[in-house]
Amino acid sequence: MLARNRFLLLVVVGGAALAILSLSLQFLNLIPTTPAVEQRPFQTADGGVGGALGKSRKRVFPVPHTQEPDPVAGAYEYCNTPNRSEQALEGHSLPDYKLLSVQIMIRHGDRYPIYSIPKTKRPAIDCTLSSSRKPSHPLLNSFISHMGQGGQGHWESPLSSVPRLPNHSACEMGELTQTGVVQHLRNGQLLHHAYKHHNLLPPKWSPRQVWVETTGKSRTLQSGLAFLYGFIPDFDWSKLTVRHQWSTLFCGSACDCPARNRYLEEEQKRQYRIRVSDTELEKTYVDMARTLGVLTRQLRAANPIDSLLCHLCHGISFPCVPVGESGAGGCLTMAQFAVIRRQQLDDEVDRRQAKLYHKYAIMAMYPYLNRTATKMERVARDNEAGRQRRAGGEEVFTLSSAHDVTVAPLLSALGLEEARFPRFAARLVFELWKSPPAIQGQPKKKAGKGEKSKAKDGELFLRVLYNGEDVTFHTTFCRTHDRHAGQPLCPLKNFLSFVRKDMFRVVNATSYQEACYGRPV
Repeated sequence: MLARNRFLLLVVVGGAALAILSLSLQFLNLIPTTPAVEQRPFQTADGGVGGALGKSRKRVFPVPHTQEPDPVAGAYEYCNTPNRSEQALEGHSLPDYKLLSVQIMIRHGDRYPIYSIPKTKRPAIDCTLSSSRKPSHPLLNSFISHMGQGGQGHWESPLSSVPRLPNHSACEMGELTQTGVVQHLRNGQLLHHAYKHHNLLPPKWSPRQVWVETTGKSRTLQSGLAFLYGFIPDFDWSKLTVRHQWSTLFCGSACDCPARNRYLEEEQKRQYRIRVSDTELEKTYVDMARTLGVLTRQLRAANPIDSLLCHLCHGISFPCVPVGESGAGGCLTMAQFAVIRRQQLDDEVDRRQAKLYHKYAIMAMYPYLNRTATKMERVARDNEAGRQRRAGGEEVFTLSSAHDVTVAPLLSALGLEEARFPRFAARLVFELWKSPPAIQGQPKKKAGKGEKSKAKDGELFLRVLYNGEDVTFHTTFCRTHDRHAGQPLCPLKNFLSFVRKDMFRVVNATSYQEACYGRPV
């Protein structure tokens, strides 16, 4: 019992620390970039799918700048408002390659603020769903109807008591908005079209082949269901089990890691030092607090950027307060917002140089990455030539619905340090591919008289995509792979070696156990 209480205490303390880190890391890497236009399938703004030359698509890695980036322009990219065509590279590979599995980590969609700015009115946003209100989606009405049948599904505790749809006419704190639902209906539908020709899931898929997991927050559960409905329209509820991840790190039973917590504490101290040394930021907070008629420390504690971004994303004017006898009053301004955003971009540069967050991310995301690797290995074994397939199949589709404090360290752990901070409805995709035997490294040997011909099985490869862009060769484990040589894809063995051993080099260890506790397995 004592051990269990200590474990639960670590979970609570770790969760609080992650929440603080989330707020201080939010909205980083939102640097406007040069658009790239390519010929490939894309999703139109109304939810349809086109095949001609689409509109420009922003890159997920910043292009080097010769001048300071606009701290406001990137915030609109973070909003991810579903009002433009979107393209994706998911499902693209060499001819005759077979797609074996897809594992997806998503961040929840657009949400109402978690904090409110003192003495101001909360933004007026309706969190009920209506196809007559923009943004909408062709699947919205059928999605609402289908969620009404959710009692037929299987829910791990406590998810059965979490509402399957946002349902407040005046949004509650942190509630998913209609924009958030539409973002993930679009995401799911986009990947439905990307993978439909690969026969990833058979028409009569088994319960074992689809794995869906989420934290206990309504915004992650509802985002996951919206994505799933776009991906598998009118899915059979009786086949679906929605699993609960109590930690935002999706670390299951491997969450206890003292070294990870120490790196997190050091990272928070670094953030505090750089923040308090920024005189322009401090002056801005003082001015904002004077306008509102509150103490500066009270305003800081309210994390005003969270609410201001909601105003920005929904086209609502920044909050104002009446002018009083004390002289306080007026409106918060875009210039003040820009100063906070500029400081966050400065912090991002310092964060990459300090590398404390990267070390934290390695420890934080190992359990999820190890589980991802294990699933790939199981699917690969089930697809070996001549092997009897497992009844019901393996998990060929996994959907994990999570938070920014999940996706951000996952990007860092993979070595994608330059990637944009997770926008609303961000997605990170792992694809497992198998090459055809005919193009295996060695040509088939012609069988002699009385001998049976033995064709060597195909090789296994991995693709990693972030918001529709292939980032495989930006990852630590495939950055040095010569894709212009004999094999233009990243070998799965690179990823397995990285997860099981190589990733711990940055903390001078060879295993998770040694990295967490300072001793080898």
